[in-house]
Amino acid sequence: MRVLLAGGGTAGHTSPLLATADALRRLVPDVEITCLGTPRGLENTVVPAAGYSLRLVPPVPLPRRPGKDLLAVPVRLRAAVRAALDVVDEVRPDVIVGYGGYVSVPAYLAARRRRVPLVVHEQNALPGIANKLGARVATRVAVSFPDTPLKGAEYVGLPIRRMISALDRDAVRAEARAFFGLDADRPTLVVTGGSQGARRLNRAVSAAAPALAAAGVQVLHAIGRHGTEDPDWNAPSPGPVPYVVVPFVERMDLALAAADLMICRSGASSVVEASASGVPAIFVPLPIGNGEQALNARRVVEAGGAILVDDADLSAEYVAATVPPLATDPARLAAMGRAAAALVPRDADDRLAEIIRDVATAGAR
Repeated sequence: MRVLLAGGGTAGHTSPLLATADALRRLVPDVEITCLGTPRGLENTVVPAAGYSLRLVPPVPLPRRPGKDLLAVPVRLRAAVRAALDVVDEVRPDVIVGYGGYVSVPAYLAARRRRVPLVVHEQNALPGIANKLGARVATRVAVSFPDTPLKGAEYVGLPIRRMISALDRDAVRAEARAFFGLDADRPTLVVTGGSQGARRLNRAVSAAAPALAAAGVQVLHAIGRHGTEDPDWNAPSPGPVPYVVVPFVERMDLALAAADLMICRSGASSVVEASASGVPAIFVPLPIGNGEQALNARRVVEAGGAILVDDADLSAEYVAATVPPLATDPARLAAMGRAAAALVPRDADDRLAEIIRDVATAGAR
């Protein structure tokens, strides 16, 4: 069985892609997997590091508003589709799987032209333009959240890698905190804005560092690869309570194990990984887009597993007032973690792999 997985850009697309790839290998050990991305995305690092073959096509951004960028789409799309067709002709996949984003539209059009069965997976509760297009021609459509408005949607959950879905936080907490240079027994806040970082989160939490330290709350803060370029970023001064700053967390499983509480955006991966691990969270939806991040977090928040705060309301004062009493309340944290974990399927990777295998097998008959 040969499979072409199309997705890239940020961890929101590459993480479920890699989780699916791993599940396919477990399900069909001799499967041949090729990944399709663009030259500018995170996939250029994480896909080869995971041991998978990567092919590249030119990116085709789909502007949300009219303008000169929209006028350039047809030319860019033709070039990207030609490149995708070249990859399809070389790889000869039995099925193409798309996760949305810049690379998926060329892959979807190439699948249609070469009559290759297509599976679409949508990460967010509110689908993007690419997957709205892909769902029209797909054989199967899988979604991460119930009630996602896509034609033919099947709720399977969001594929997450086994290092997270099978994580025993209690068993590895001491190891995780030692890995990041944190104290073993202090209440621990983990802050991350995703692979690109989030200036609002960085500024608010770092400015609240004195209040966090006064409450004995230590911090692991992933500020993004370019976080230090923000002129308003001020790294907290060293003190007796650790405040560890890193550009990016490669071992998210250990970050989740170290955490008593997280502050993060509510992209699909952040919501599902925190919830599946039983980590209570303060979700701060990205204030741009179609509102999908707020929808991603809605069910967990309504169940009591997380708190939702608007980007504009996240300030140093909010962090100082909200985090210390929550991070130092083990009973409340445990109740929130149980509520979150009960909502999220941990086997979405296996379920999506089975769908892909079934589509490939049916197409080969």
